[in-house]
Amino acid sequence: MTRIIQSLAEVSDRYEALFVDLWGCLHNGINAFPDAVAAMQAYRAKGGKVVLVTNSPKPRAGVAGQLMQFGVPEDAYDTIATSGDSARTAMYQGAVGTSVYFMGEWARDAGFFEPIDVVGNPVEITRVPLAEAEGIVCCGPFDPMADPAVNRADFLYAKQKGLKLLCANPDIVVDRGERREWCAGALARLYTEMGGQSLYFGKPHPPIYDLARRRLTALGKDIGNTAILAIGDGIHTDIRGAMGEDIDSLFISGGLAAKETKTDAQPDTEALNTYLKKEMSNPTYTIGQLR
Repeated sequence: MTRIIQSLAEVSDRYEALFVDLWGCLHNGINAFPDAVAAMQAYRAKGGKVVLVTNSPKPRAGVAGQLMQFGVPEDAYDTIATSGDSARTAMYQGAVGTSVYFMGEWARDAGFFEPIDVVGNPVEITRVPLAEAEGIVCCGPFDPMADPAVNRADFLYAKQKGLKLLCANPDIVVDRGERREWCAGALARLYTEMGGQSLYFGKPHPPIYDLARRRLTALGKDIGNTAILAIGDGIHTDIRGAMGEDIDSLFISGGLAAKETKTDAQPDTEALNTYLKKEMSNPTYTIGQLR
């Protein structure tokens, strides 16, 4: 059974590194959470390493710039591993062909097509209409407020052509302030349910954890799983991924599951346990908000 804690400091001395989710943990898509930022700064001041592990489709430089806009300072973390970097590495290795149909908001997601170092020679990627595509690159919906079902006709055509869909962000939904938006994971889930093949690279799937460990090693730290704590508010992404990687986890119940866990400052114990049982999940610790 999960242990409800009052602050990260209660357990942080047991870990040499943190794998920390962003949206719902350090910020809400608009502003940083001051208590969460302070907790990361305090942890780093004691020698711990903070790797931000995010399902953002952006390259890490783009995420770093976004964090500055939200008010998350650079001294709150050491490095960043993004689903986008993991997925675009696969794209430039030819995972979905060379002529791709792009789904997302180009003004926001253009960085996904920036060059990246890959093993061997990267393929040349061209964006084309769906009818000419060898595969689909999905960074998100065209309209984050529209039901994913609006894509059924295109997905039926793509499935019949045997196109693979590369999902740059496995999140299903995200809360931007008070507004809940659909993410690329919702489209990939629909495509899979329709019989198409979706390729995932972010949490809870292994590639992003491999990337996070490489980023940690680049900091001069070779840290085993028992000394890493994963933190996040996504029971199907952050916590499921940590369980799959055999890493301890801290569930932020006041994020995506705030209603189900009846979280105000802290979760209601009965509601939390009911929710975790329903989701067949077992985070090591739980806290209302990261602090």
